Amino acid sequence: MLDKKKLKLAVSKKNLEALYVKYNRREFVHPDPLEFLYNHNDLCDREIVGLVASSLAYGHVKQILKSVSTVLEPMKPTPSAFLKRAGEKTLLRTYKNFKHRWSTGSEIAAMLSGAGRMIELYGSLQKCFLAGLNGADKTVLPALASFVNDLVGASNGNCSSLLPSPERGSACKRLNLFLRWMVRHDDVDPGGWSCVAPSKLIVPLDTHMYRTGKALGFTNRKQAKMKAALEITEAFREFSPDDPTKYDFALTRLGIRDDTDLSAFLKTCTKTL
Repeated sequence: MLDKKKLKLAVSKKNLEALYVKYNRREFVHPDPLEFLYNHNDLCDREIVGLVASSLAYGHVKQILKSVSTVLEPMKPTPSAFLKRAGEKTLLRTYKNFKHRWSTGSEIAAMLSGAGRMIELYGSLQKCFLAGLNGADKTVLPALASFVNDLVGASNGNCSSLLPSPERGSACKRLNLFLRWMVRHDDVDPGGWSCVAPSKLIVPLDTHMYRTGKALGFTNRKQAKMKAALEITEAFREFSPDDPTKYDFALTRLGIRDDTDLSAFLKTCTKTL
């Protein structure tokens, strides 16, 4: 259980805001798969690119960028138009030689095929996501589960490694990263899904954010699962109620950039209790 009184004593919002101001800028995005979204002003194109980029956002960043670029190249210049005309056989043929760590070309083809079917059914991925969103829900978790079920179901279950289900306890880091990109709008996140409130987003929990969250006293969970992600999100909501994932990009720079020091930052934003 989160001790809000202790949290307020232990962590300074001033330091979090200073970090946001310093690093939440476009010049600090590269290398990050988020940069692929900047090439697309059309929302339908951007959400497809975001789905691809986020689903492959694991492993070494250089390989991530190379893999995302490989998948997107055949879809140029308009990913949404590509999906409309590309059938399942075309997708399988296009990506038959693709490999990103344990993700295969057949899985990419299945995910894109499923996404195409959902776009045909709903009109866009945003509308597909909104179909599972209830205004009374505190977070996007129920809608995310519905969204994953729809996409995986439409792909005949052949892309589950790219789209893990929150119903099985996964923190769904990559999917929550996708939602951050598509929902938030500032100097870094391009947004576009204006019908989803940023207040409902869940922190994309990877090893770095899990370690940071534990160091700040946001969670005591032993694994970086969805329960830990929700606890860390709730802690950030204390500082930014309407936008709990606001500090995610800036904090992850501390684990990526060579000129940053996570340990030094943690010392500046915690006080002796």
